[in-house]
Amino acid sequence: MKPLVRSMIHVQVAIPVGGEDTAREFYGGLLGLVEVAKPPELAKRGGCWFELPEGTCGQLHLGADPDFRPAKKAHVAFSAFDVAELADMARSRGYEVISDTADGTERVYIYDPFGNRLEFCADD
Repeated sequence: MKPLVRSMIHVQVAIPVGGEDTAREFYGGLLGLVEVAKPPELAKRGGCWFELPEGTCGQLHLGADPDFRPAKKAHVAFSAFDVAELADMARSRGYEVISDTADGTERVYIYDPFGNRLEFCADD
């Protein structure tokens, strides 16, 4: 059967209402993602959007959720240029970092300021 899905346009991660500035420090400041403007009608809902590097799924949307609960298991996985450097930078800023090489892949899980788990794998 031919797949009906062609590609991914964006991924959304929930954040608490009012968490945009904290999110910008983590996703923009630590990870270096570039924020893009939300359409005015959607901007009223809160949250913020970031452009992902070329060749990935496009954008990371951070949606403000009034019933926010952090994603402790479900996660987005990113390819990283230098996992060890990213882990060190995250630790130095007080973020929780867990290393995992169980299957031979160099990876870390970094928890954003809201407790969402994000996976970063070595770019081989």
